[in-house]
Amino acid sequence: MTRTRRLAWALACDLAIAAGEVVGGVIAHSAGLLATAGHDLADGAALALALVATRLVRRPATPARSFGFHRVTILTALANAVAIVVVSVLICILAVHRLLHPEHVKGAVVVAFAGLAVVGNALAALIAFDRSRDLNMRTAALHLASDALSALGVLVAGAVILATGHFERLDPIVSLGILVLVVVEAVYLVRQSVDVLLESTPPDVSLRGLTRSIEGVGGVVDVHDLHCWSLSNDVRALSAHIVLSGHPTLEQAQTVGETVKQRLADRFDIRHATIELECEPCASPEADPCAIEVPLSPPRAVG
Repeated sequence: MTRTRRLAWALACDLAIAAGEVVGGVIAHSAGLLATAGHDLADGAALALALVATRLVRRPATPARSFGFHRVTILTALANAVAIVVVSVLICILAVHRLLHPEHVKGAVVVAFAGLAVVGNALAALIAFDRSRDLNMRTAALHLASDALSALGVLVAGAVILATGHFERLDPIVSLGILVLVVVEAVYLVRQSVDVLLESTPPDVSLRGLTRSIEGVGGVVDVHDLHCWSLSNDVRALSAHIVLSGHPTLEQAQTVGETVKQRLADRFDIRHATIELECEPCASPEADPCAIEVPLSPPRAVG
């Protein structure tokens, strides 16, 4: 099943579950069910945006957007995280109100609707699960799995209320616990998205390791002006200046460049590398406003 189809099915499940939780929350006077419904609605928006982003990524690059639309997935992930925070604040206000002014919670209704939500969210998470590093697919599966755990907490609270006839405040307490998990998740997504937008070095890539790997190619004596960043979690890019020994012919220099690119693809999954081949180091690397101040490794003699 394609990513687009999996996202569409997961979105349909999520919206159906959220609608059921809203109905159950109103009938049972359950802040917990309404909290999970709000979370599901935020995730539904996330899935809808991810579905749009997945389609846009397949569009070819244009003269105006030479890197294509890969960044759309990161922008939607960031928008999703912000939406989750906004919904969480609203639900937090409701939960605090219910703590201060508790209402009778119908435990049986809570158990029934929360049980359906656990099963539905778990199924949707399995549908959306993807082994690739695509941030939107990982985000969708993570959201839905956390929804299932949240619904499980509400189910337990409803069971306690049903069995004892008391502890109505347990319902809003559980909803506040769910919100803590949701906010932590949102902060993590914001950090990941911002790192990509700031063109940070991927967390599993070391610039020193990149330098040593490139310098290990025969004919390379120095690497400088090295930058590595992510266009999305599926696409990495790199640019670098590489100093070659001697004064090789154009064909020889191109062979070295292709060897470097192949090594970068095999070892670091970098598929888009722009390399400037040189016979002498740059005359004034300090003029580059993006240059790294500390040299990654001492340059070797050119000869």
